[in-house]
Amino acid sequence: MFISHPAFDQHKLVTARYDRASKLNAIIAVHNDNRGPAIGGCRIYPYGSSEDALRDVLRLSRGMTYKTAIADIPYGGGKAVIIADPEHEKSPALLQAMGEFVESLAGLYITSFDSGTTLDDVRTIATATSFAAGISEEAFDASESTADGVFACLKAAAANGLGTDSLSGITVAVQGVGSVGRRLVRRLHEAGARVILSDINRSSAEQVAAEYHCEIAEPGEIHRVEADIFSPNALGGGLNSRTIPEIRARAVVGGANNQLETSADDLALKHYGILYCPDYLANAGGIINLHYQLSNWDRVALGKHIDRLAETFGEIMERAKTLRLPNGEVADRIAEERFSALGAGR
Repeated sequence: MFISHPAFDQHKLVTARYDRASKLNAIIAVHNDNRGPAIGGCRIYPYGSSEDALRDVLRLSRGMTYKTAIADIPYGGGKAVIIADPEHEKSPALLQAMGEFVESLAGLYITSFDSGTTLDDVRTIATATSFAAGISEEAFDASESTADGVFACLKAAAANGLGTDSLSGITVAVQGVGSVGRRLVRRLHEAGARVILSDINRSSAEQVAAEYHCEIAEPGEIHRVEADIFSPNALGGGLNSRTIPEIRARAVVGGANNQLETSADDLALKHYGILYCPDYLANAGGIINLHYQLSNWDRVALGKHIDRLAETFGEIMERAKTLRLPNGEVADRIAEERFSALGAGR
């Protein structure tokens, strides 16, 4: 079943568990561990079917392999999904059962928070496993680091795509104001940018807009607004054959995972002259934060490491220009050079 799935990409391990007592219905996927143990968050989402959940965990785990490689940290890619409504079906028993599931893999996969899970949830998971990240008392919320990475790449896009070293006066359309999006809005506001935002949760959109003096657009219209940069920070698949021709921004830089619906959308962005920062580069700040939590916590070193994401974006843009390839394909090549080379020696 797993191997024949279209999203299966030579994954090292795909395993599922159902626990009747806690109502845990979960899948863990380990895509690659050439650079080290697989790491990736645990997502809780009310998937419409097991097929939807499997597709998501396969795509997300593969994306984590590329993210850890492009971020230059010693981990591979993995992900976990729990099929449940996080608002009504999440419980301590379910989270503890998930911890036991993670523990059963003996360190092959390290879990953390994701959509539908909080730091407190990961702490509960950690009561049943030693393979959980992001719960260090001395560290701050890793979402701050994710927003820092997006912001650094956004500034690089402005410098290379818009010809300005300042964000003051530019317009950024921010899709999604969850844990990363709202932090990004704050940074943009402080930098003097004009922000237009949207969120499927209208009250969240209104709250953030009021706090940072932003305009609000409807969720289905945010990609169409006149802006210099479009920043997708919601669920994936938002850049596709329907939306890309409608984008009026000159660059796309956001924190959402799996922004491209298909690989062809990478080429479409290039065709329309839209500068694209590959999603797993832009949002790698959070996983870099977890790396420092798992090794030696150093806030200064963390900040410098996140700033290097913008340098990597610059390298991608230069290679893409020379090779006449879309940015996403070039980023993939760089990531593959990093994780495939190590695997060849095993």
